[in-house]
Amino acid sequence: MKKHNILWLLLLLANIANAQHGINSIYSAFGIGDLETRDYSRNFGLSSTGIGARPGGYLNDLNPASYSAIPTQNFMLDLSLRAQSISYEGKNLSQSAGDLNFKRIAVGFKAAKWWGISAGVTPFSTVDYKILSKEYITGSGAAVTGTMTGTGGLNRAYISNAFRISKNFSVGVATNFLFGPLDVSQSVGSDSIVTQRHSYTFKPNFTLGGQYQGKIAGDWVLGLGATYRLQTKMKLQQKLNIINQDETVLFTEDRDPTWFTLPAEIGAGISITNGALTWVADYRKQQWNGLNNKGTGYYYQDGERYSTGFEYALQKQYYNRSYEGMTFQIGFSYNKSPLVINNTPVTDKSGTLGFSVPSKNGALRYYIGLEAGQRGTSNNGLIKENYINAVFNFSLRDIWFIKRHYD
Repeated sequence: MKKHNILWLLLLLANIANAQHGINSIYSAFGIGDLETRDYSRNFGLSSTGIGARPGGYLNDLNPASYSAIPTQNFMLDLSLRAQSISYEGKNLSQSAGDLNFKRIAVGFKAAKWWGISAGVTPFSTVDYKILSKEYITGSGAAVTGTMTGTGGLNRAYISNAFRISKNFSVGVATNFLFGPLDVSQSVGSDSIVTQRHSYTFKPNFTLGGQYQGKIAGDWVLGLGATYRLQTKMKLQQKLNIINQDETVLFTEDRDPTWFTLPAEIGAGISITNGALTWVADYRKQQWNGLNNKGTGYYYQDGERYSTGFEYALQKQYYNRSYEGMTFQIGFSYNKSPLVINNTPVTDKSGTLGFSVPSKNGALRYYIGLEAGQRGTSNNGLIKENYINAVFNFSLRDIWFIKRHYD
């Protein structure tokens, strides 16, 4: 695939990253939306764990330093989709919803023996909710139904560079570009007039990473990793539109911009592997305390995520060459979300399974990851979400810059 064709594909998929609409989550109505904590690569079946891992067979977006492990002369392409089913439980509420979304496209290659590069597009946050409320008409006191709908979210386009600085140490930096719309529409009763509030932002952000890898006993290798995402103050441009049922704009006005501070995030991870059996564990912390990001009925505090997973990989032979065959994964995670609503912290607990199988020559790999979990609570006016996610990932490994010799 030509480089310019890859760029066009990245830009196209960036536009559709949040195009699907069907999951109605109240937790996406706050701040810049529901912040993404999962990795939709082969790390998904390990509960999105891998800060300390240095895989040579796939692209590990959890630590930019890992790209120095891309094999020489290899080009990699990853595509991921997610199917989701959610049931909602709350006071006088029992509903379900489902959706299918593009979640990731990434490419990676070795620019030099000591230098690996990856670029991609993935969602960073999601806004997808619909709230119905009772409104009362002034004078008559009659009750009507008010509707508030939120859509959009931020995407993250990135390019990461990783450098091997010694036999055991690598460092990396991801240059991220956060961009996208956050839209809220409001209407009352059967009124055909809709008020739209449109926000948009584009802001660079940076993540630093480092990794150590070394043998500890026999075939066993220890990996240690750390990441740091820099704090970023985001400017959100604001626009107000009033439209009718024919979507004719009756009034439009540019409003003063608002600001949102994305906190710093630190991460640490460990991996132990012998090539067939791998154990990984991660810890991540978002440093919200002191940023004063809050609103009516909610605020943000420091968030923490703990995760761990195991993978077992079979070995396969192809023309006297050994390579990775089928893989099996299991993982667990606990996420203490930074979001606090009605003085109630929102937590997320889940378990994952993963399975992958290569093509005959190992150039293609087909992966499916499953996750079942629970987020939130039905107490204090909140909603409990019971969800099942299925991720479908397709990865390609091709060999570049091979000179062919003929007798």
